[in-house]
Amino acid sequence: MKKRVVITGMGVVSPLGNTVSELWDGMKTGKSGIQTIDWLVEAGSNATVGGLIKEDINIDHLVEPKESRRMDPYARYAIHAADEAIKQSGIDFDKTDRERVGVIIGSGIGGLQVFSEEHTKLLQKGHRRVSPFFIPMMIPDIAAGYVSIIWGLKGLNFSVSSACATANHAIGLALRSLRYGDADVVIAGAADATITPIAFAGFANMKALSQNPNPATASRPFDAERSGFVMGEGSGVFVLETLEHAEARGAKILAELSGFGMTGDAYHITSPAPGGEGAVRAIKQALKDADVEPTDIDYINAHGTSTPANDKNETKAIKDVFGDYAYQVNISSTKSMTGHLLGASGGIELAATIMALNDNIVPPTINYQNKDEECDLNYTPNKAKEADLHIAMSNSFGFGGHNAVLVVKKV
Repeated sequence: MKKRVVITGMGVVSPLGNTVSELWDGMKTGKSGIQTIDWLVEAGSNATVGGLIKEDINIDHLVEPKESRRMDPYARYAIHAADEAIKQSGIDFDKTDRERVGVIIGSGIGGLQVFSEEHTKLLQKGHRRVSPFFIPMMIPDIAAGYVSIIWGLKGLNFSVSSACATANHAIGLALRSLRYGDADVVIAGAADATITPIAFAGFANMKALSQNPNPATASRPFDAERSGFVMGEGSGVFVLETLEHAEARGAKILAELSGFGMTGDAYHITSPAPGGEGAVRAIKQALKDADVEPTDIDYINAHGTSTPANDKNETKAIKDVFGDYAYQVNISSTKSMTGHLLGASGGIELAATIMALNDNIVPPTINYQNKDEECDLNYTPNKAKEADLHIAMSNSFGFGGHNAVLVVKKV
């Protein structure tokens, strides 16, 4: 019999705010966290808007200031989110077997800002000016390493990198590790901080980013006039525990993580498989793992990137799995409000999904104005709505054909 796994803590850094309550308050009201990025305008970039973190993330209460300054922003985001999640969980690591507490925190790209800065030093000032901390600052596993070091967590410890599916893979692998008995507690999630000139140049030149200069309408998932995704940044991290461990310490349980599915498209490095074939299999796996039927799902937090190919194919995948019920299930893309946080996106979206279950509120897909005949489901356009929610699903699909789907239940 599979061990039941629950979530007892959540933490985020997002364009809507750097706590779960700020994120959720923004989503409930349909607030956009997208803004014009002045240096992109000045550089003449085709894409000029993004989901920026609005304030500096200060973690000096956790590490020495000089240590914090050596980190890429993505690592600071992960540590901040982990701190919020751990505090909410109420776990006392002094009363916990630290060898049974693991960390799985991924990143889609890792320390891209540090990479860009140090490469510029190399070209302009020579190899001796490159920081001796460059490699540990850049590598995508260092956030997991820092969280382990800061809290003295000595269980399983690794990173995941699967583009935009990273967070869901990290959280899903934490679920399996807990079920298998490798740990009693796992801190899991992902972080990315890629709003840099080189990242914008790369994504814009492959025509993946929206060139709509209006930050209020650029991210418009499932809308007929969608033209590409809007890049965001941030982190989402969770405290996962076996039900037995959580109950034994009297923890408040936020939700049960009951299902996980992961597949590969084996099709193309950036385009999804036609008809969302890989997504279909991942969704079916997650439903089977959670022991639920499609009609048991009350809400789907869609991947919903605002790209022509993803939204069409994700819609088709939902129709293939859910049949006629696809037109009844509540769906939304919260990327309409935050932009696409790349590897971190699944983290803040799972937090939103859990808050939706607990508050019985479906967050909206804002900027939905023009119906697309190939995207004709109930995407909760523009305004949140109340609904009786018990079981929800969160989709994440990444470049390289990586698909990862989570199912959560209200407790």
